Amino acid sequence: MYEAVYAHPDGDSSVARQALTAADSGYDGIVVRNHGDEQADYDADAISDAYGIDVAVGVEVRADDPSRASGFVGNYRSDRTIVVVHGGDRRINRFAVEQPTIDVLAHPMREDGDFNHVLANAAADNGVRVEFDFGPVLRSSGGSRVRAIKELRKLRELVQDAGAPFVVSAAPSNHLQIRAPRDVVAVGETIGFDADAVREGLAEWGRVAERNRERQSDAIIEPGVRLEDSDRRSDDE
Repeated sequence: MYEAVYAHPDGDSSVARQALTAADSGYDGIVVRNHGDEQADYDADAISDAYGIDVAVGVEVRADDPSRASGFVGNYRSDRTIVVVHGGDRRINRFAVEQPTIDVLAHPMREDGDFNHVLANAAADNGVRVEFDFGPVLRSSGGSRVRAIKELRKLRELVQDAGAPFVVSAAPSNHLQIRAPRDVVAVGETIGFDADAVREGLAEWGRVAERNRERQSDAIIEPGVRLEDSDRRSDDE
């Protein structure tokens, strides 16, 4: 199972500290999901070797409109293992679920965001994973927590009815916000999620990372030469 974290400067803890805490908490890996304008400086392989946990290099694209989001996704797709789009805006939510090149639509219910059966079906058709962000439930109280639970329940029904893929995260921005998988599962159960579904959502991050690494590896013929480059030269000959 994996957790998708924000690290310094997008969060308060370094990638190494997040990885150490995640490993101690029982995770198999983390996805570093910093927003594009808050990228962390780290050596994923070195941290992975040091703490015995997989470190997937990701990015969370944040943009004001779909055209800018599309440009950012194109820029990051070839060199990030996992590409996430920061949801919450209705236009961005729609854009994200319609793009097969996007791996995850993050927190679609935040801010003025909305999610409906049309978007859930689009996510299912295009293989875009919808994130269940448990962070607001874990880190808020009172009316804010009640609203967060209500939104997650609505999102769960829509995703389940459409058969859309999904991921689960507590979206920790520092190592103190990381919760062990069993604790995340327990939170999910109180909201009304099936325990196995929460575990699947945590594991899905790792499956996406493995799939994308295989795709990136297959696209490279030799150092500096990618499959598309070779195909282009063949067409020109």
